[in-house]
Amino acid sequence: MRPAGLELPVRDALPALLAALDGPGTAVLCAPPGTGKTTLVPLALAARGLRVVVAEPRRIAARAAARRMAWLLGEPVGGRVGFTVRGERVVSRETVVEVVTTGVLLQRLQRDQELSGVDAVILDECHERHLDADTVAAFLLDVRETLRPGLRLVAASATTDAAGWAGLLGGAPVVEATGTAHPVEVVWAPPARPVRPPDGMRVDPALLGHVAAVVRRALAERPGDVLCFLPGVGEIARVAGLLSGVKGVDGVDAELLQVHGRAPASAQDAVLAGPAAGRRRVVLATAVAESSLTVPGVRVVVDAGLAREPRTDHARGLGALTTVRASRAAARQRAGRAGREAPGAVYRCWAEAEHARLPGFPAPEIRVADLTGFALQAAVWGDPAAAGLALLDPPPAGALAAARSVLAAIGAVDAAGRVTGRGTRMARLGLHPRLARALLDGAPLVGARRAAEVVALLSEEPPREYGDDLTAAWRTARRGGDGYPARWRREARRLAGQLREEGDGRERGPRDQRGQRGQRDQRDQRDQRDQRDQRDQRDQRDQRDQRDDSAGDPGAYDDVVAGTVVSLAFPERVARARGGGAFLMASGTGAEPAAGSRLGAAPWLAVAVADRPARAASARVRLAAVTGEETARAAAAHLLVTAEEVRWQDGDVVARSVERLGAVELTVRPLTAPDPALLRAALLDGLGREGPGALLHWSRGALELRARLDFLHRTAGAPWPDVSDPALLAGAENWLEPELSRARRRADLARIDAGQALRRLLPWSTGEAARLDELAPERLELPGGTRVRVEYGGEQPVVAAKVQQLFGVTSTPRIAGVPVLVHLLSPAGRPAAVTADLASFWQDGYRAVRAELRGRYPKHAWPEVPPGLTRE
Repeated sequence: MRPAGLELPVRDALPALLAALDGPGTAVLCAPPGTGKTTLVPLALAARGLRVVVAEPRRIAARAAARRMAWLLGEPVGGRVGFTVRGERVVSRETVVEVVTTGVLLQRLQRDQELSGVDAVILDECHERHLDADTVAAFLLDVRETLRPGLRLVAASATTDAAGWAGLLGGAPVVEATGTAHPVEVVWAPPARPVRPPDGMRVDPALLGHVAAVVRRALAERPGDVLCFLPGVGEIARVAGLLSGVKGVDGVDAELLQVHGRAPASAQDAVLAGPAAGRRRVVLATAVAESSLTVPGVRVVVDAGLAREPRTDHARGLGALTTVRASRAAARQRAGRAGREAPGAVYRCWAEAEHARLPGFPAPEIRVADLTGFALQAAVWGDPAAAGLALLDPPPAGALAAARSVLAAIGAVDAAGRVTGRGTRMARLGLHPRLARALLDGAPLVGARRAAEVVALLSEEPPREYGDDLTAAWRTARRGGDGYPARWRREARRLAGQLREEGDGRERGPRDQRGQRGQRDQRDQRDQRDQRDQRDQRDQRDQRDQRDDSAGDPGAYDDVVAGTVVSLAFPERVARARGGGAFLMASGTGAEPAAGSRLGAAPWLAVAVADRPARAASARVRLAAVTGEETARAAAAHLLVTAEEVRWQDGDVVARSVERLGAVELTVRPLTAPDPALLRAALLDGLGREGPGALLHWSRGALELRARLDFLHRTAGAPWPDVSDPALLAGAENWLEPELSRARRRADLARIDAGQALRRLLPWSTGEAARLDELAPERLELPGGTRVRVEYGGEQPVVAAKVQQLFGVTSTPRIAGVPVLVHLLSPAGRPAAVTADLASFWQDGYRAVRAELRGRYPKHAWPEVPPGLTRE
């Protein structure tokens, strides 16, 4: 089994790699792009009589790798080299090298932990750190340690943390293959004007326009095909639109092609087949073209510098892809595509000064993604806490806890986190646990085929041009004939078949698992032989079923089906209209469909996809189905609660019985006899929000008493009480009872005499209360018998008296040792002077006051020397 093309550079590393696999049985293979690690290494292992499984992170890469290896052997796919991706399996009894996606391998490990009949597993492109790939690696290491120490394992990548992977694989040797990549010139091509940074899924159209302009520039300046990296399908479509309509792209005879995970197989094959003679190509691609795939003819790369990564908002139950700056490692990978076959160039659409500030590597998915699927896989594996799994990065505790709570809510795990029989069945479906729940619980309600079709729409979101109405998107997919509907139909059929296979609910034992492989091979051969006939029959049946569904009001029934399935998948996202096209989800997050969408007029929505931009008050609905309250209640029954609510709201106590679906209020009734404890808590909350001074009855005497007590607390301390708002609220039971317990509303608080209540705080038990008037008197007696009021609102006591009333007071009075601030008034009561030192005033300030006032008030005494004083 010696293929043509074995002259590729990885050939020189094969002896060391084979020696490592013959020794410890594990190895880390670091090989630059174009060295043949993906194609030649599996064939070399198979040539030694080993049956090899190659795990690729993406379906397109799995198909391409299998086809390339089969071509090297001079035979069609399905012979000695085959592949399996979700919904498509091309293998035979002769297959010795099988290329699978990491998701398929994960499912296979859960069904057959020993991987019977497999001798070696190659984890390709492990540097991308996809969650499935990290999980598969952990499971394989567990298998090697406990069941099959002879299973050979290779972690392969062009750029990776070799030391980290070597340590994870138990000190595995690192084998490096020297590449023969051609030099790649870096051209920095930043936009002439600043562009807005990416926000969620949004990319500034100005940047996309600039990328299109750089593609035109590259075509004019360089020979060969151009490979342009963009973050997603929407951006590819936008740039394609900017480049189309111009004959030959600036006069150059060039063909526009697109490559991404949603592209039909025919389009992917056209990209990988190479250019036609004398015709240039512009290939617009997502990150699927960074690794594993070789696009023939590429001499120029245009890199927009963006990537998509998953993000999960656990607090709001929202998960979505977000656009980020690509890492330096990704930029190296992308640039390397220009030097696979000849010297090339990469045009980077950012400034050279920005490059050093980019992250070194992409964020591992386990750190940022939704971990619900991972948590279920770990539970099925027998390690619910994932504590025993060998992982480069441990799962964040908060994210794992959130994931396990979701699993508990859908019945996939028990209270201890152990997987249930239902959870095992969910894991076998090859879906996210939420979608598995929707399929299993939705099939009895709406029918297996319809449930499978809607779940297939949710598992691979329809193109954006299908709109945000899931029911409308469902109908479009039924009618469509492009790549997405074809994939959707295959997935729907797979899911319906899974339901039929799992219908008996029987748990398969080890003996069943050993027999599965032979049965599966026979079934694969039969399925491949009858595939065309079966597809025709299914298409006819689908059309007949759709005609049957059209009887009566098909739109309404489609809404019922879609709403039921989406509600089961995302119960915390059922949302009730609250006016103006806005909705409130059961999770408590607001949601708004696009302006003009049919969804905006619905009373209830089941939201499948939503994202919440930074600083936005509500989430944007990307995909949802119209539903009703009955469906929402049934799907989110675990969120349904009826409770008495007594709270302070809008300035008074509100007491009501509320039935809630999460944060959504369903029914509200007033409470005539609320729980006294809840009532008291609500009143205290009101006092805390508005302050005791605003809600209680404060006479002038009460305010003065509070000021006097505050003064004594500040100057003398204990036993005089703290009467600040926080202290009064904290000790409400010491001064507001029994009136507080009898109160039911704001008006009752307003009738409480705050002065009388405050007197309960005086230190009666020690006898100090009797000294209140002595230590902080209400009035101060002057020599002529006049009693003036003392104000205690400031830092020191204040008295105000006419100048003549103060004759004979030769020094500043003191209260509790604190000097009194004296306001001296004219005979008409107008301010004349302020002093905290009367002795100095009589000596210095009085003369000026006397000179100013005696002419104005001649009938009053203005002695040159005030009584009791002498002039020096």
